[in-house]
Amino acid sequence: MTEKVVIIGSGPSGWTAAIYAARANLEPLVFEGLSNDENMSVGRPPLGQLFLTTEVENFPGFPFGRLESFLDSAIGKELSYLRSPTPKDDEHHAVTGPDLMLLMKQQAINFGTRIKAEDIVDVHFDSSPFRLITNSGESVVCHSVIIATGARANYLGLESEAKFKNQGVSACAVCDGALPRFRNKPLVVVGGGDSAVEEADYLSKFASRVYMVHRRDALRASKIMQQRALNNPKIEVVWNHGLVEVLGDDKQGVTHARLENTVDKSEKKVDASGVFLAIGHTPNTAFLKGKLQMNPKGYLVWTKPQRTYTSVEGVFAAGDVADDYYRQAITAAGTGCMAALDAERYLAAKGL
Repeated sequence: MTEKVVIIGSGPSGWTAAIYAARANLEPLVFEGLSNDENMSVGRPPLGQLFLTTEVENFPGFPFGRLESFLDSAIGKELSYLRSPTPKDDEHHAVTGPDLMLLMKQQAINFGTRIKAEDIVDVHFDSSPFRLITNSGESVVCHSVIIATGARANYLGLESEAKFKNQGVSACAVCDGALPRFRNKPLVVVGGGDSAVEEADYLSKFASRVYMVHRRDALRASKIMQQRALNNPKIEVVWNHGLVEVLGDDKQGVTHARLENTVDKSEKKVDASGVFLAIGHTPNTAFLKGKLQMNPKGYLVWTKPQRTYTSVEGVFAAGDVADDYYRQAITAAGTGCMAALDAERYLAAKGL
């Protein structure tokens, strides 16, 4: 059997692409990835990065409110092992990352999307129809492909860092910075590039103080971005230091950060209710090396402006795997829609 469209990845872009493709009667097949320790440990779980987050306050259509009954009716109590614990109906709360992703998945299923809990480990795009190889060795033949494998945030690899993820440790200020736990509290940003300055500047709107921790004595950010950090009275750059431990407890989450001087190895502890890592992202494109055009950072390249086309006709890219700038759930979902429409038009033009 030759599939019309195969979607690789199961974050916001993947499920949105599946919803649109299914409604267009393309009978999409989604490879959502393996739910194993390896994928979880590197931040590449089925259901994407949102599955590793707690509250999601910036996805349109899910205002702070009473969501429990809606969630029960939409995705059922039988998925309680995946869903986040939520308050009762008489309490208000934001939708959680796992719940939002399960809602997207269920919506795709409702329109007939088929799902396989496997990884695609190799692709053959040299001739059409294409051939994809799964981790079990299965060969899948298809006329079009949507790559929606996302990108994962880089972390330092500290044990304490992993312990406090979603309890004060984050890699996305725009996603999490406005949460109550961070308001009017001291925060730490680790990094020295443009992204780190942007994160620190954004967090300064909510924090009482932002410590920008950088291992060197000069920022790597562009000159204009450096001035933005140095001129912000709420940002204090901690030169020649690195984060060596995140401190806290189960009740409060992050309370302090332990820093080490990169010159004399002395240590100091700073108050912090949050630690934000801004040391880059890694796109999940290793299995595509040499098969599709990528930029120097390893992200897939859209070869035509405002289209999700890749360097191979019939292969499309959606979400963070092709976005090293915005990296938001809503922008990923938008490009998932675009990729599905592009695939539909491609197949129609081919008479498929």
